[in-house]
Amino acid sequence: MLFKGQNVLLKTCHRTFLIFVLLTQILPVFLEQEEDIPHNEVKNWALQFGVDLWEYGKMKTRMNELQRKYHDVDINVVRKDGLILIREMATEVKNMMDFKMSAVMRIMDSAEQAALTPRGDNGQPFRYYNAKRLNAFGRDGGPAEGTREMTLTPNPHFDHLPVNTTLSTVLMPDNVNENDPNTLNAIQWSEHLDPLFINNFEGDPSLSWQFFGSSRGFLRRYPGISWPPVDMSKEMQRSKSNRNIYDFRSSIWYVNAATSPKDIVILVDNSGSMTGHRANLARATIEAILNTLSDNDFVNVYKFTDTTEETVACFRDQLAQANSENIRFLKESLGTLKPENIANFSSALETGFKILQKYNQSVQGSQCNQAIMLITDGPDSTYKQIFTKYNSPHSPVRFFAYLIGKDSSGAREMYEMACQNKGYYTRISHYEEIRENVLHYIEVMARPMVMYQNDHPIQWTPAYVGGRADSFSDNRRGQLMTTVTTPVFDRRNHSVRVANVLGVVGTDVAIDQINKLVPAYKLGVNGYSFIVNNNGHVLYHPDLRPIENNDLYEDTLEPHYISVDLTEVELVENENGPRENHTVLLELRNDMIDQKEGETEMSVKVHYNNMRRVTTRRNKYFYNPIEGTPFSLGLAIPEGYGMYELLAEQEIKHSQKNVTDYFKGDNWRVHPDWDSQKVYCEYTSGTSGEQWFKTAEERVLHFLSRSRRPGWKWMSLRPRSPLQREHHHISTKQDKDAYYCDKTLLQSLVLDAMVTEGLEKRPFRSHLEDKNQGYDIFGLTLSFVATRSGLLRWTNLTNIDLNAPHFSENNVRAMDETWYKRAVDQHSIEPESFVYSVPFDVGNYGKPLVTATHAVFVEHKRAQSSSSSCWSTISTYDFGCTLGSSSCRTTCASDKLDCYVLDNNGFIIISENNEHTGRFFGQIDGTIMDSLVQDRIYKKVPVYDYQGACSNDKYHFSGSANRLMVFDAPKIFLSFLLKNIVLLFFKLKYVYGTALAYTQEDDDMVDVYPDYDQEQYAVGEDIIDDQDPIISPPSNTYSPSFIPPYESDPMEGVDMGQYGIRPCDRKVDLYILQPDRLNTSGQNNPLKGKLTNCHITGCERPFSVQKIPHSNLILLVVDTMCPCGSKQLSIIPQEVNYELRNGGCLHKPKDSLYRKRLPKCINYHPEETEIHICGDASRMSADVLALLVVGIGGYIYAFLS
Repeated sequence: MLFKGQNVLLKTCHRTFLIFVLLTQILPVFLEQEEDIPHNEVKNWALQFGVDLWEYGKMKTRMNELQRKYHDVDINVVRKDGLILIREMATEVKNMMDFKMSAVMRIMDSAEQAALTPRGDNGQPFRYYNAKRLNAFGRDGGPAEGTREMTLTPNPHFDHLPVNTTLSTVLMPDNVNENDPNTLNAIQWSEHLDPLFINNFEGDPSLSWQFFGSSRGFLRRYPGISWPPVDMSKEMQRSKSNRNIYDFRSSIWYVNAATSPKDIVILVDNSGSMTGHRANLARATIEAILNTLSDNDFVNVYKFTDTTEETVACFRDQLAQANSENIRFLKESLGTLKPENIANFSSALETGFKILQKYNQSVQGSQCNQAIMLITDGPDSTYKQIFTKYNSPHSPVRFFAYLIGKDSSGAREMYEMACQNKGYYTRISHYEEIRENVLHYIEVMARPMVMYQNDHPIQWTPAYVGGRADSFSDNRRGQLMTTVTTPVFDRRNHSVRVANVLGVVGTDVAIDQINKLVPAYKLGVNGYSFIVNNNGHVLYHPDLRPIENNDLYEDTLEPHYISVDLTEVELVENENGPRENHTVLLELRNDMIDQKEGETEMSVKVHYNNMRRVTTRRNKYFYNPIEGTPFSLGLAIPEGYGMYELLAEQEIKHSQKNVTDYFKGDNWRVHPDWDSQKVYCEYTSGTSGEQWFKTAEERVLHFLSRSRRPGWKWMSLRPRSPLQREHHHISTKQDKDAYYCDKTLLQSLVLDAMVTEGLEKRPFRSHLEDKNQGYDIFGLTLSFVATRSGLLRWTNLTNIDLNAPHFSENNVRAMDETWYKRAVDQHSIEPESFVYSVPFDVGNYGKPLVTATHAVFVEHKRAQSSSSSCWSTISTYDFGCTLGSSSCRTTCASDKLDCYVLDNNGFIIISENNEHTGRFFGQIDGTIMDSLVQDRIYKKVPVYDYQGACSNDKYHFSGSANRLMVFDAPKIFLSFLLKNIVLLFFKLKYVYGTALAYTQEDDDMVDVYPDYDQEQYAVGEDIIDDQDPIISPPSNTYSPSFIPPYESDPMEGVDMGQYGIRPCDRKVDLYILQPDRLNTSGQNNPLKGKLTNCHITGCERPFSVQKIPHSNLILLVVDTMCPCGSKQLSIIPQEVNYELRNGGCLHKPKDSLYRKRLPKCINYHPEETEIHICGDASRMSADVLALLVVGIGGYIYAFLS
């Protein structure tokens, strides 16, 4: 029993109940002729069921004993100070990020110095470690010609790939000429970065990949690796032929470091001459430009003929933020270009200058670089008067000219416009020229930064899915990453005035490096952290769900960046509609963007289980800036129980007992994510054998054993940031046995192990069991306890099925598991209760397994906090006849009644038909579900998914494709065919799942409840096919045996990179039980309902609803004698259509949300006009000369003839 006052949440023991026979004799019904359903009897059934389960669960989980054992040790419950907590955590994150930025700055210094050092020529050809030519051996056993040998060792820290930590290797994209003298020179001098790479890694073993990306196109990466790499943890490897390094010079990490933010207007000639090959070249050029832009940039594409207009109507009179969503819309719009009429260049140029001028004067956009990019097959003038009017005298708007096609008419005009406006002219005749020619604009925009020499801005990228984490988990998906970079300037003296970027240096940073500094155990159950950048986008968040896998990254190292806004992951409870943001949420977002410290509170919706369940929660938010970065750290902590924490530790160092004795046997685990993040303990040297522990448990036991050795010290303070000194400081190599341990967490783990040590022993048989043989009908299969410190301990109570995965394989994340979170939320609703759940599709494949979860709170000085959680499981419950009844004429197994036990989200826990188990009840009987909503027994909660995926038949041109080889056509066709078959399967599966249903017009269904507000539950108009019930043909007799196909989301788990898949907003209506509706004056009384006018005969269909005490369940008994039809409700998210409300736009742009520009903008240097390199003048002159010769030749031929 729980103590008075506030209780500290102990993680409650759950047991799993296996149901063999579901309600074959359940809830006997004594029917009086004048009453269809005996409602008082229903109340007794529910009461007996709930009490039996509660008493049985208390006994088997031994929750009171667990609670008592915590009170027997020295514990304390304290209130959290959120502001102090966020300050401490922000300081730790800043310290870690300073380490990474300091390492990058040291690489930059070394690179600039190495480039200045002359290279000697010993007459021998220069040899280097080319990642594509490693460890290839000839028949004599030696390295094959042109290759080198390198020792590679698998390393979990570096994506589980074989690496060499004493050398770097060079990765060369296919389009880069490695024999170019300038390229070879850069490869040679950059080899001298290896000692610095090694020193950085020795000083900070948490460093991930370090690299130098050269402006010549090669990537020097440390540690050394062969390409394509071989993941030793994978049995099957993908084909090597398609795994080529991408040209990183168009990537965000390179472009953002080399240039300041920019506003760009792209003008594409759409006149009648821009057809065929020219039109395709133009579109591919635009795509190449768009691929270089990021969230800090703004852009729009205008097509011009005799008039000028945006290619995307939704972007009228504006520059769109260059996030991934807007870039996709712009690319798709290129497929709508239809050449016609003649080109009005004056109109196009004036449109471009006006929109840039508007943004500059209204302090919108990037407030930094501005540029016009003209893509045409040739103008007829230089339009000097327009440039004089808008761009004199300092040319604040750069002009970049792309001449399309082989015809060189207009080349001189294009060249002159570019050179006189601090831009660049280039000619594009073939697809292979596009990428290299587009990159010239980056070199030009970098000039002011290079000319100032001293300022090297540090840039952080958005999040992306990178390589595999250093984890004991079997998860093969990549981990979230970010990258920090800075530019490298050319300080060499040249014969002509130049300002060149030599490249960009950087290092990758795993988000897990941040998570371990904001440990979940300090936030408590249902608490979480997140980071927001200057654009309001999250770097990480528990609801951030990347929908693109990391195959592209593993094959090419090309990252796919994520632009998800804070307003898309924090779902306000009382939102009015999709993307109608709440004032409090916007204030929180704006404060974090402005890097303020503060706190607020807000009620939000939280969804579980792939958006099938939802709950509401009121959170307190605390936030603080991470100084020296564009980030702010936020914490969300549940109001009430979340603001308290349990302090309970067992001293390790001076313990009389060997603490490892508390961890005997193989029936315990620790949180694998906390271990992979090194939250418990870690060696910090990077050279110790710690990274080769086979399991998380082995690592914990290792450090517990080591704590017993003489001289053990708690190393709970992480090294301080090197940025407190000069970044020129060389890192000190750490001792090979240096380590870090979280003293609080490790000693809490030991205490939890000590308290739970004896719980796995079988409890004695109580007199209660002997007296009430009904308890024997529950088949207990397993019990276990999970604790706040990440410990999981279980006891198998039946023989284990070796063919099925043990529950410990999928339920080891303790307080991060859904069952743990739901149990804690349930405690605030009904403290003395269990939360029951079953797998959603359990009825499809076997006997239902019911999981019962209870959250245990312990109290100290009238305050409470969570400690542990237990499970138990039921197999069978035979209700028999109602107590006190003299006879049983009808049971739930009869044809007259349908009986269901539903959980708090409307899912079927028990039904007389096993195949119903785990299904959403609205899919079985949507009419009754609607009635339950109308009478406010369930609340319908709209949930919007702003990270959804939808199928798409649209196709947009892409110029990034490679040239077709001989066998590519059949491969492409087969890939196309296979992907479309998969999509067709998904669609047919969904259609099949919704086509079979009962029938009846909604208007014919009349509920007996008069107080239902129709407007409150009105169906929204913003949904495409907004979950309209699918009606099936009427049947003469109601058939409770109807089983619709299992309903699954066809987009669940679909990769966004798959053909025909696009991001979209989706909506789904989910349900939450309102238990107070069934509670009258403290008594749980049944609610009587009846459907009328549901059949041509005029019969009625009564039903009864009763809350099952001590649980999250209700008992629903439905009369089946009236052959009413029924509709089918769906909980599959549907796409939101904004077209009717958003001026014809199919999306709702996020550009109106507040953002903050980056603090540094370097876009002007007074001496830049001395640089006269502005295009390939030699080619232009040759083209003009060729035309002149042809013209003169033609004139002479005409004269002679």
